[in-house]
Amino acid sequence: MNSLPRPYLESLRYDIPASIGVFLVALPLCLGIALASGAPLFSGMIAGMVGGLVVAWASGSQLSVSGPAAGLTVIVFSAIETLGGFGPFLMSVVLAGVIQIALGYARAGTIGAFFPSAVIKGMLAAIGLILILKQIPHATGYDSSMEGDESYMRDTAGMAFHQLADAIQGISWGATLVTLVALVILFVWEAPFIRRHAFLRMIPAPLLAVIWGILFNAWATRFLPALAIEPKHLVTLPPLSSPLEFLHQFRLPDFSALGNPAVYKTAIVLAVVASLETLLSIEAVDKLDPQKRVAPTNRELKAQGLGNLLSGMIGGLPITAVIVRSSANINFGGRTRISCFLHSVLLLLAVLFLGGLLNTIPLSCLAAILLQTGYKLAKPSLFREQFAKGWNQFLPFLITIVAIVAEDLLVGIAIGMAIGLLFVLKANFQHSISLTRHGSSYLLRFNKDVSFLNKAYLRQLLASIVHDAHVTIDGRRARFVDQDILETIGDFLKEAPDRRIVVTVEEVALPAGIGSSH
Repeated sequence: MNSLPRPYLESLRYDIPASIGVFLVALPLCLGIALASGAPLFSGMIAGMVGGLVVAWASGSQLSVSGPAAGLTVIVFSAIETLGGFGPFLMSVVLAGVIQIALGYARAGTIGAFFPSAVIKGMLAAIGLILILKQIPHATGYDSSMEGDESYMRDTAGMAFHQLADAIQGISWGATLVTLVALVILFVWEAPFIRRHAFLRMIPAPLLAVIWGILFNAWATRFLPALAIEPKHLVTLPPLSSPLEFLHQFRLPDFSALGNPAVYKTAIVLAVVASLETLLSIEAVDKLDPQKRVAPTNRELKAQGLGNLLSGMIGGLPITAVIVRSSANINFGGRTRISCFLHSVLLLLAVLFLGGLLNTIPLSCLAAILLQTGYKLAKPSLFREQFAKGWNQFLPFLITIVAIVAEDLLVGIAIGMAIGLLFVLKANFQHSISLTRHGSSYLLRFNKDVSFLNKAYLRQLLASIVHDAHVTIDGRRARFVDQDILETIGDFLKEAPDRRIVVTVEEVALPAGIGSSH
């Protein structure tokens, strides 16, 4: 410890308690996100460990916590099935890490600014809705017989609607009761009367939900077997008889998958979405940081890329900076990266020495935690907020959600971006040129540079001018006027005498042969 820099040593009394709190939040989330992703549960733990043991030191953020993220579950679940197994998927995680490192060196830390906020919020809301749909089978203890738990949803949300009816019909009352009570705990723990008590705030709600599930199932197994949860609906981490067996749980990626073009497509999607989620999280953490430190975004991309490269090489899920664990770190009083590092040390110790206890956690507990996560991503207030901002924000938001749920994440984002771009172009058309009227006098003003994209809107405005009018075309605010715009003005000047319109042109270089006024 004496080798630590002095600021870290001085902050240990804050960072050690914070690391315990973050560990208690991260443990069920690492398991739950692996469950939602259709991946081995151990892969979620590996990603959580890499996030603290490696990324925490490579990152420029002191408070950000990295690990498996709910925002990637849809991509991971679909990719594992599309690529034909977990090994090829790990290869795509490694490649995604390489892409992120390259983005960092290319100074692409501002990439988030090129995605409209409405599309990003729509993406997260769609992920939240899909997360909710995917967790209902686990929440109700539904048994899909021969297909197994990883077949609850084949194509994003499409099959989930069919499985939903089956899950409701095949309810296990013990698992459902665990889910309902866990949800009550999770939501009640966020109530104002709980948040006012410092001691209660220090107790993570996910931990209480897990403790409830373990204790209930132990009681039901002994006293009311009809409500006991079957072993196949409990966490099943590989048993470790010795710490050395931990290394045997690592899985190498399938390098033969490098010949599969779909692996590269998945890697690109992972790199872009993981980078976006990381940059959004880092921005939020910087705002929450009591010391107002600002993390360098390009360094963060390199750090996340290194984390994903390593996680993919040893069998872990993809990693991002995650706001839930980062905000928990701040709320628990964390001061430096030591709290993030120590939380991963605790995850490692839990896997090594508490495997038997972890395997008593009902999957329905984890499902409840993820149901709440999905609700937070797609809560009704978000829809009301976007609607209040107007159609230019609400439509890209809503269309992105529908497209992602109906198709897949990449298609949905592309469609959302296209719709968002259309609204941007429309707004640009209307802001670049304005037409005001006072009686029979019109002022057509170029408010900024105008290009050929404004030609249709300009024609529409000119056509709306009545006969026997006086029109002033003012180009003083435009440094550039496209040739197509000049020709459109020239055509208007030629037809103006026939409509008894007098035109005055100011500071616009007209095509040769056409006067400045009629």
